[in-house]
Amino acid sequence: MQGMTCMDLLPILGTALLLDILLGDPRGLPHPVVGVGGIIRFWEARLYPKGDEEQNKGRRNGLLFCLVVLATTALCTGLLLLAASPSPKVLFAAEAWLLYAALAWRSLKDETLPVATALFKGDLGAARLALSRVVGRDTDALDEAGVVRAAVETVAENAVDGVLSVLFFAVLGYAVGGRAGALLYVWIFKAASTLDSMVGYENERYRNFGRASARLDDILNFVPARIGSLVMVLAGACLGYSPLRGLRVLLRDRKKHKSPNSAHGESAFAGLLGIRLGGGAFYGGVFEEKPWLGDAIREPSPEDILKSHALLDASTALFVLLLLAVLEGLS
Repeated sequence: MQGMTCMDLLPILGTALLLDILLGDPRGLPHPVVGVGGIIRFWEARLYPKGDEEQNKGRRNGLLFCLVVLATTALCTGLLLLAASPSPKVLFAAEAWLLYAALAWRSLKDETLPVATALFKGDLGAARLALSRVVGRDTDALDEAGVVRAAVETVAENAVDGVLSVLFFAVLGYAVGGRAGALLYVWIFKAASTLDSMVGYENERYRNFGRASARLDDILNFVPARIGSLVMVLAGACLGYSPLRGLRVLLRDRKKHKSPNSAHGESAFAGLLGIRLGGGAFYGGVFEEKPWLGDAIREPSPEDILKSHALLDASTALFVLLLLAVLEGLS
């Protein structure tokens, strides 16, 4: 860390955050996540056990598959940075683009804003349809409160793996290996996250083969989820919510999820907003029981979706300041 300060990372980080604020998800443009998805499909086609071998070789091959995908992603990221390195301006642009493309800050708001807009217009059907594009649960029978809960949960849960974890690994990678380390760490994390979203399922095909990928995603989000949820409570305090209520619900309900990380952000948001999140839902016509997070101080309303956006913004800003302060302190 000698010779490194937060000022060395700040231009790239600031540019990436600004691009995300202005542009959101880079639709229609080359996206590294699409490339990671192609890497995953390439190696799955070659490493998924054939026929009756899945039961015996699924976990072993799944672990190898996970490691190979991470290594391939790291190699591609490194080669891209190496190719851009002869020109400082091109290298800076590549670094900022790679970090920007890893963030899902504005896209979380863009994906859930149509839900709120439809509810404000009194069009529950349109809200259900908009929500169905971003959640896995069945939305056809949800009432207004159920639609709001699902949208707020989407923002709260994905605030960690889509935003805060990316920032965490950017700073951690920078502390270990400079600017190149920041991007390598970020895209190894994004590869793990994409692996989880593509193969980390408890179904017949991926129960064994995808186990290593799902566990790796849990491990990588473990620290950011815990630090991030506390930052969310502080962000809520800055916005005028009760930090004591947010902290109380977070400490009480943070483990009420089959994932070791998902309930941290959701319980913090639930406590701050004074509503209940979670609860059972239908997935593919099958009801899945889930515990409630938070207290039913009031019924959820469409305004809560916009409030979750404000909490996301404040949490992101505070998290960036915290990470940069820690980085400066270590220099």
